[in-house]
Amino acid sequence: MIMYSSDRLKIIAVTSRQLCPRPLWEQIPRIRQAGISSIILREKDLSEDDYLRLAEKVFRACVENNVELTIHNYPQVAKKLGISRIHMPLPLLNVNTTHEFETAGTSIHSLQQLKQAESLNVSYVTCGHIFATDCKKGLNPRGISFLYDICNESSVPVFAIGGITKERISEISETGAAGACIMSSAMLL
Repeated sequence: MIMYSSDRLKIIAVTSRQLCPRPLWEQIPRIRQAGISSIILREKDLSEDDYLRLAEKVFRACVENNVELTIHNYPQVAKKLGISRIHMPLPLLNVNTTHEFETAGTSIHSLQQLKQAESLNVSYVTCGHIFATDCKKGLNPRGISFLYDICNESSVPVFAIGGITKERISEISETGAAGACIMSSAMLL
């Protein structure tokens, strides 16, 4: 099994149940065994009710495996489950949301979006996509120099996302990023 623990970077698994060969909650122990202790439950195609049902199972598995869970896009689900971490799309984020949660993050794709996110008092940002990825087929990656520039300008921790592999972790660590997000490789452990 590939180990993703890093002394310098926090690694976050971003979920995609379609990629996972088993029920998502059964993947949590495998993610933890790989050295990853944080996930963002990002299942964009689910209704809030379906997301809640999935989140309940994933949350139980996270608690059992000492994995930090961040809810994506559904603040009411986070509140129902007593989860203090939320990740929201930037257009849906507001100061009320960032104040309601212990940790609130968003995704950014430009310096302008970084400044907007910071003005909303986010705890962190994910920045991408850095490398070519199947999730963004046909879109040019922004590259490592873009990540470096964002990290240099940011007042909050920055996590690289998009095409992140074990081999690219050291390259990311040189930019000043706080960490990296992985999806495909975390779902296929």
